[in-house]
Amino acid sequence: MARARDPIADLRRIAFLLERANEATYRVRAFRSAAKALAGLPTAGLTERAGNGTLTELAGVGDVTARCVAESLAGEEPVYLRRLVATEGSDLDAEATALRAALRGDCHTHSDWSDGGSPIEEMALAAVELGHEYLVLTDHSPRLTVARGLTAERLRRQLDHVAQVNAALPEGFRILTGIEVDILADGSLDQDDDLLARLDVVVGSVHSGLKDERSKMTRRMLKAVANPHLDILGHVTGRMVSSRPAGVTGPGDRGHRARTRAESDFDADAVFAACAEHDTAVEINSRPERQDPPKRLIRRALEAGCRFAINTDAHAPGQLDWQRFGCERAALCGVPADRVINTWSAEQLVAWTHNRA
Repeated sequence: MARARDPIADLRRIAFLLERANEATYRVRAFRSAAKALAGLPTAGLTERAGNGTLTELAGVGDVTARCVAESLAGEEPVYLRRLVATEGSDLDAEATALRAALRGDCHTHSDWSDGGSPIEEMALAAVELGHEYLVLTDHSPRLTVARGLTAERLRRQLDHVAQVNAALPEGFRILTGIEVDILADGSLDQDDDLLARLDVVVGSVHSGLKDERSKMTRRMLKAVANPHLDILGHVTGRMVSSRPAGVTGPGDRGHRARTRAESDFDADAVFAACAEHDTAVEINSRPERQDPPKRLIRRALEAGCRFAINTDAHAPGQLDWQRFGCERAALCGVPADRVINTWSAEQLVAWTHNRA
């Protein structure tokens, strides 16, 4: 008789691969919910329920997930998992593969403290499994209420929580503290300066007034880039090229109705020149529905002498493996690894952000 597999691990792996493949949220939720429902049961109880067909009597476990559990307990790779593995995405070309291998962390991620779908601990463990050395936690700032942005008080509590989580994580990996702070209409940053100074990494993004006229948007971005607390300029144009992503299941999920959105209009040459002058990195956002900035602007930022951060903007564990998409676009534009800040170690990254302030 084949040795039983870990059915909880198999369910979580299926959810991870569904997220990475940008599948519908309800599919992801089905497997994560089943894993959570079964996590507290002893193996003997799982085996007994699988044998007498009562797994589906547990809340959160359906026919498909029950069948996967039964196959795992029988020592077989679940058919559902086997099919997902067999249909994974195409291989990266050599340049993108080398760039992806050089990345040591991700500087833009979200948890269920704001509009992400998973706890900080789960995001961190997924990053460990991907081989990351660090993960920068960048939940939203207070003005973005629709995404449950963190007030100063909640952010302080999160900093304490991250310290506790870090103490329990595997040696050699750490969560870096951060925020995705809103760039407000006047170019100021949506969080207290004393808190921004405490954080390891600050990503700043425009989330409102995306249709502002060119001169106004340019002034707004230039002021933000000049702020010594801002380390990375996030999803620069704000564009959306396709519909909502999978896996965003947190209470702050804004619906993400299927839509596209045009780029904001601003003087890109002036903004990238300012990024180079103030040593503010330009984000290459890896989300499939963003692909921001477009390749023509990546090339202009490269010519301007900017640094880059290839980030996932992940809102769920499986999305942490989306860096490949950003690496593909960066490689096509000739971005060298030595211009990408998350090829650095955590110590180098934090030294850079703190020396900039």
